[in-house]
Amino acid sequence: MFPRSPQQTTKNEPCPHFPSDQSPSHFFRGRSLSTHTRSTIVVSPPIHIQMGRRECLLLLVLSATLFGFGSSCSNGECRLLDECSSDSDCQAGLYCFSCPEGFSGSRCVRSAITDQFKLLNNSLPFNKYAFLTTHNAYAIDGEPLHTPVPRVTFTNQEDTVTQQLNNGVRALMLDTYDFEGGVWLCHSFKGQCHDYTAFELAIDTLKEIEAFLSANPAEIVTLILEDYVQAPNGLTKVFTDAGLMKYWFPVTNMPKNGQDWPLVSDMVANNQRLLVFTSIKSKEQSEGIAYQWTYMVENQYGNGGMQAGSCPNRAESAPLDDRSKSLVLVNFFPSVPIKLLSCENNSGNLINMLHTCYGAAGNRWANFVAVDYYKRSEGGGSFQAVDTLNGKLLCGCDDVHACAPGSTSGACSP
Repeated sequence: MFPRSPQQTTKNEPCPHFPSDQSPSHFFRGRSLSTHTRSTIVVSPPIHIQMGRRECLLLLVLSATLFGFGSSCSNGECRLLDECSSDSDCQAGLYCFSCPEGFSGSRCVRSAITDQFKLLNNSLPFNKYAFLTTHNAYAIDGEPLHTPVPRVTFTNQEDTVTQQLNNGVRALMLDTYDFEGGVWLCHSFKGQCHDYTAFELAIDTLKEIEAFLSANPAEIVTLILEDYVQAPNGLTKVFTDAGLMKYWFPVTNMPKNGQDWPLVSDMVANNQRLLVFTSIKSKEQSEGIAYQWTYMVENQYGNGGMQAGSCPNRAESAPLDDRSKSLVLVNFFPSVPIKLLSCENNSGNLINMLHTCYGAAGNRWANFVAVDYYKRSEGGGSFQAVDTLNGKLLCGCDDVHACAPGSTSGACSP
């Protein structure tokens, strides 16, 4: 106890420094007091305490300790959804992020995928796994200008392609156009690439992919091209110039009629680690580039693919339950990207849509899930969505970690 000064009395005076609506009883109402040991004190319902100055001072010291210090963490100690002030506060695989639609302040959320191959193995067919996919992977915030005019178009991602790959993205959606004598990655206006909608030469992005594949000899990358290139052999030339043909997975090895794909381990052993799909059917014959909808089904993109409880196929795709296509792609992003809403879109809403599309696809889980701003979430986000898909595909569990030998997560059902 603190010694009482002559001026103090035993009268129950109001606590100093608290406005009438922020008395100690109001301050503690319904709050959780967290400490580094993660013990929790919850004060609810409201408490009404008559306190003298001595008791109030003790309470102020206690509240400063618990709220000022106990709830904080730093130096890589902060766990998922802990409050944070910078990325360096968060554990590996997390970063500090603000999502006003999901939580107050800044918290640690996931920034990297679980590598299902390292957690388990790569001995199953390619179509038995799920992969995080970035929609318009090239349309990046802050991408330097490569034309003489300002860019006037929207973006869909915040990281470079190299960063996306390093964080576990394994499929990239790219829009390819003839422009200024080469192949460019571009948004379009009235079906054409313009200097104010262009992002960069395709070869620059493809060289990033080549560098990643070279540095990571056990990884497989899939490219899904919205293809507007009309120049004869235009795509073949740019892939050749980027040094990617040595990783090319040949169309002749792709399964028809819903059969399983080759084992991932065999694809790696044969160095056939780049899958490329085009939206132009004739290029399968003329350039050896797989026509996307011969091999996969895909739901509607944009707002039409985000309606709760509905998962229609896009017009070019066969119905989702067509089992002659052994790959399933689920899009979940709005027609116009809204960065501030993406953390909510990439969280519970995304998981719910994956379950809806599972039913629409004839009880098949998605192999690819495509999103905007892939790192934005309320916690686990698109990374947790892929963990869920791999858990369902590999062992019938809600999380791929439950598939690992020795897991104590309990029984799971297909």
